Amino acid sequence: MDSGEFSQRVRDLLRDRDMSVRAVARHLNYDHAYLSRALSGKQRPSTQLVTGLDQLLRANGKLAEIAARVTPPTDSPEVAESPAITDRILRLNEARGADFAHAIRETSHRLVVLDNELSGVSIAEPAGRAFKVVHRRLGAGDYEPRYERDIQSAAAELAEVAGWALFDAERDGAARRFNQEALFLANLSGDRSIALLTLQNMAMHSEWRGRNQEALSIARSVLNRRRLSPRVEAMFRMREAKGLVGTGRTSDAIESLQRARSLIEDGNDVGEPDWAWWVTHGEVDGHWGHTLQIAGDVEKAIELLLQSVQPGRGVATGYASLSSARLAQCLLDVRAWRDAEAIIKSLVIAAPGVSSGRTFRIISHVAKQHERLNGAPPSLTDTLAHLTEKLSEDPFTL
Repeated sequence: MDSGEFSQRVRDLLRDRDMSVRAVARHLNYDHAYLSRALSGKQRPSTQLVTGLDQLLRANGKLAEIAARVTPPTDSPEVAESPAITDRILRLNEARGADFAHAIRETSHRLVVLDNELSGVSIAEPAGRAFKVVHRRLGAGDYEPRYERDIQSAAAELAEVAGWALFDAERDGAARRFNQEALFLANLSGDRSIALLTLQNMAMHSEWRGRNQEALSIARSVLNRRRLSPRVEAMFRMREAKGLVGTGRTSDAIESLQRARSLIEDGNDVGEPDWAWWVTHGEVDGHWGHTLQIAGDVEKAIELLLQSVQPGRGVATGYASLSSARLAQCLLDVRAWRDAEAIIKSLVIAAPGVSSGRTFRIISHVAKQHERLNGAPPSLTDTLAHLTEKLSEDPFTL
């Protein structure tokens, strides 16, 4: 691949789309420094990055075509420049100053990338174990004191990642502990950004466990007392909406979702935290659709959930099939057999890459419908049975 040709093509597309490299890094969840090297020709872009850029910039396969012209070298520079896994573990155990904070942040970044690769691998255990190493060292004071706040801030982020992953794996008790630790460290270090993200996670966890008033209280504690950037406010408006519908206030929930949508309409990322990349129109649509599903307005829920799963409406996440599973359930509820079958076929394809325990459970609930559907065509029940088989497939079968 001619790196100059690839880089120039990407720069042209960025100019046409009025996007910055930093905005692309946020959307695709890539390290800004790596992306800059790849787009300046200093480092070979990975296949995953090329695919992500092609989709994000709507290049219709042109970037992938350029990338495919030359066979990749045997020794990938991207791999060569990345420290080995054992080296990273050693750095978490042995680094003491600014390098300790850097090692913690690098660990968090790699875990987030893995979580969103749709590889079928949960990051809950490695994230939890990595934080335990850091937590032990923090308690023992095993670091250089002058870097304490930076190390605490980095540790808060890692605890937040672990708390999210444990929630997504439906390990509720552990998720609660790690969220509390993340919030404690964020407040201790003065890291308001990670404190906000952790509070969002805590509200989401409360809502998922049926503690809707608690979820609403957490969301409003942020909305009522703080000045927030548009995407961050939109995130808490979504949490507010879920708490409201869970406590029977559907019309108020819709107002919160309308506010969330309006907040991200202009697409301006200036002043937004790096982690707000996932707050998209598709995310709002998905929550809106689920809110209507909870409220029993299934027909309108279908419209919003259909919007949320449209290509380019959101970004790649480990829970990407959640809205599709909810849409499938809504379509089955209204006996829209043909449309339901099409969505369920997409779930059959997606199932091996689902790493989210929450998503897996909801897809499993959809799959079990084949046992009790009345009047459904055989092709639909067969597809549901196939989905059941896919979900129970041994991941180590080649």
